Amino acid sequence: MSQRLVIFDTTLRDGEQSPGASMTREEKLRVARQLERMRVDVIEAGFAAASPGDFDAIHAIAEAIKDSTVCSLARANENDIRRAGEAIRPAASGRIHTFIATSPIHMEKKLRMSPDQVVEAAVRAVKLAREYTDDVEFSAEDAVRSDFDFLVRIFDAVIQAGATTINVPDTVGYSIPEVWGERMRTLIERVPGADKVVWSTHCHNDLGMAVANSLAAVLAGARQVECTINGLGERAGNASLEEVVMAVKTRSDLFPVETRIDTTQIVPASKLISQITGYPVQPNKAIVGANAFAHESGIHQDGVLKHRETYEIMRAQDVGWAQNKLVLGKHSGRNAFKTRLAELGIELAGDEAVNAAFSRFKELADKKHEIFDEDLQALASDEQVLAGQEHYKLVYSRVHSETGEPPVAELTFLVAGVEERAMSTGSGPVDASFRAIESVAASGAELLLYSVNAITTGTDAQGEVTVRLAKNGRVVNGAGADTDIVIASAKAYLNALNKLHSSFERVNPQGDV
Repeated sequence: MSQRLVIFDTTLRDGEQSPGASMTREEKLRVARQLERMRVDVIEAGFAAASPGDFDAIHAIAEAIKDSTVCSLARANENDIRRAGEAIRPAASGRIHTFIATSPIHMEKKLRMSPDQVVEAAVRAVKLAREYTDDVEFSAEDAVRSDFDFLVRIFDAVIQAGATTINVPDTVGYSIPEVWGERMRTLIERVPGADKVVWSTHCHNDLGMAVANSLAAVLAGARQVECTINGLGERAGNASLEEVVMAVKTRSDLFPVETRIDTTQIVPASKLISQITGYPVQPNKAIVGANAFAHESGIHQDGVLKHRETYEIMRAQDVGWAQNKLVLGKHSGRNAFKTRLAELGIELAGDEAVNAAFSRFKELADKKHEIFDEDLQALASDEQVLAGQEHYKLVYSRVHSETGEPPVAELTFLVAGVEERAMSTGSGPVDASFRAIESVAASGAELLLYSVNAITTGTDAQGEVTVRLAKNGRVVNGAGADTDIVIASAKAYLNALNKLHSSFERVNPQGDV
């Protein structure tokens, strides 16, 4: 009989720590609803003590999500635990995930605590977390470089204190599958009470082995894997949810486990995360890359045409590649539009926002004959900018470009409700538009990334532009979509400026877990 493998998604917490990947409350809610639709077991919604914004987002997700456990991370101290407990209080099923570093280098250099003090702090944290929920997870940060006997000691202590999940993280992505699997297997054998808890693994991808290490841990007895959509995360990222899930499903002959994941929701989740964070998915990325099911070789094409399984071990539709079918057109009514948004997990704030989005949908339908789900997701992203963040708003754009002459951009946009006009030349129409905006905004921000992706196929496809700006240590992403790439670019740049101007800021006091 197969055992349940718990899928713990930390896209909203660890994934959000990628530079520029911070999300607003509304964006986090959209992602959480998609994760629930995908039937993720545990959604780590954030770090409640990190900032008021993170607390509010976790609390809102806890109120909205009914079919997944909502979790908050917390350091092993009273303030963090209590903030996490309050944040998850509305959840139908809530978890507190507390952690403390256990490696000699972390205890000595970062915590400046003795091993005895670390064990005492871990036990206190677990006991305090149990006042809020019976579902308490404990992580030994930097377990990969921790003394093995000390790990046995601290895990024994927190299990006695009431921890129900024990997570063993490869915080710095240092291990390799054979070694990691053996460490997990030996811990399960040696820790008293190991059979009373769920053993979990959390692997980083610094050596490109996060998924392989996670799967080795599963073979060794781990029954929870902590992962993210698209492998998003700090540095080289985390274990990729889609790769872990499809590996255990495809190789059921090797893995005695099964997940409850609705795999047809994987590609929609991947596209949503890419769109919100501005992190594109490489074409040859396993499962969710554009080329994951493409065949260029004539020999491969011939084989697949004759019998799909000659070169494909999975069906594209099983992971959601067939999901972008036409859903709406120019004759669709407001009700159909609103219903489809709800099916996609998109909730707009009030009738005014719905009416504005529907008006933009009609404008798009006049330009594009076919409207796909991805178009609606992009439209919703444009519409869901908080009113308080709309310090800048595009009103009008006119760009002139011809061979042998520098392009000229003329823009009109609102700045705090006041209409401003700007004109500039540039090396290209996009550069001219950005220079025109900056001639008024004078933000002093550094452009780190400019990325353009077609949302769907066809020459009439919307272009989705991501702009990443940095200023005074803050890194933000701006997104814009339009059938006109230059207009989409201007929208994205202004969206990024809005985020720099807003008070929305994420603080990461914790280390990597």
